Amino acid sequence: MRVAWLLVATAALSCTDAGSELPAWSVRGGFLRDRDGRAVVLRGANVSGKNKHAPWFDFQGPADFARMRDAWGMNAVRFLVLWAAVEPHEGQYDDAYLDAVAERIGWARQANLAVVLDMHQDVYGEGFASGGGDGAPLWSCAASNYAGFTLTSPWALENLEPGVTACYDAFWRGADTQAHYAEAWRRVAHRLAGYDNVVGFDIFNEPYWGSHSILRFEPDLLQPFYEKIVPVVRAEAPSWVAFLEPSASRNLGGTTHLTTPSFANFAYAPHSYDTSAESGQGFDPSHRTALLANVAALADEARSLGGALWIGEYGSPQDAPGVVQYMTAQYDAAGAAAASSMYWDYTEGGYGMLAPDGSEAQPLVDTLVRPYPERVAGDPVAWSFDATTSTFRLSYHPAGEVTAPTVLSVPARLYPHGYRVDCGGCQATTQGGSLTLATPPPADPAVVTIRPAG
Repeated sequence: MRVAWLLVATAALSCTDAGSELPAWSVRGGFLRDRDGRAVVLRGANVSGKNKHAPWFDFQGPADFARMRDAWGMNAVRFLVLWAAVEPHEGQYDDAYLDAVAERIGWARQANLAVVLDMHQDVYGEGFASGGGDGAPLWSCAASNYAGFTLTSPWALENLEPGVTACYDAFWRGADTQAHYAEAWRRVAHRLAGYDNVVGFDIFNEPYWGSHSILRFEPDLLQPFYEKIVPVVRAEAPSWVAFLEPSASRNLGGTTHLTTPSFANFAYAPHSYDTSAESGQGFDPSHRTALLANVAALADEARSLGGALWIGEYGSPQDAPGVVQYMTAQYDAAGAAAASSMYWDYTEGGYGMLAPDGSEAQPLVDTLVRPYPERVAGDPVAWSFDATTSTFRLSYHPAGEVTAPTVLSVPARLYPHGYRVDCGGCQATTQGGSLTLATPPPADPAVVTIRPAG
């Protein structure tokens, strides 16, 4: 297997160096960039938590992807794929599953949605499905580790169960098991490499350290794992951006111990949740300052690593106390850090954006639907939205060498009577839910303000 790793890594480097044309997606200067050199902000939702278990897909069809784009102004999806679905039996791969994934990525492309693929897992895998486990197939861990598993509340504490810990330990230290995981990713990349709306791949959801030292997990096990997986995927999809999650312990505070990887074109991909809200207590508005400070720290970590910042998950039970204040704080935090962010998740009930009857979950959706910069001819500094006055403000450093326009998502539902744009003399045009700046404001930083008409 070690020879295979080396051959794949060499092939990936050759593909990356071969062409001079800018890829559809890349990371430079701390931001995800499109082919025109514009900074790209991905704002969207996960699709979906119900992809975690057989039959592996939720209800979403073409109209749902279109709804995300047209009604809510979102431009991206974090799409869940499962190792257990790709390789249900050891060495046997389900091409029909990959075809069904491809069909859905095609629906997203038709709706003009970018996609980040997420190989999801919780509580290791399907051997612990009774407690919410998903991800790894049954065969990947000894059956004896599944025996004696007991349900725990909250579910995250199930990671401390001896059998769960043993499975994680075997995975992080098992070259053959990791090679199977890499092959699953390679097959996903082979099937989807032709879809230009696929930005890249979130390698492993919320990595858990097992019995390893929390402080040593990232440098000892997680970072070497990323260094193995990325070249394998890029042998099939050379321009895919790698989305690197820190240890799940980062959700508890502290900082990451990841260091700058050997490969380019990567994003730092942490999650952002309030611990009290996650424990069922609702969101305490006094936690707003700490939430904003934590996302600012995540932005510092991304800069230190040399990657873009993409918050792969944030969210709340749709009927939780304080949901409006909570989701407002998350939007404000991402805007202050100029970060991409993906809501968990687009489904019905629970954390979903839809009520159980399929209608919009309110007031959640009205709080999530906000203006934001989609593509910026330069470097975003920050953006904000005052829901009381419906005033949006963006500041950015223009890049004279980028000739493509700056495009903002301005959902029409926020301005039923239209809006006016103050940009100090820039050329601005509107079409549907988009505001396009053909020329930047004559200042640095450039400032764009949107207010209701009248």
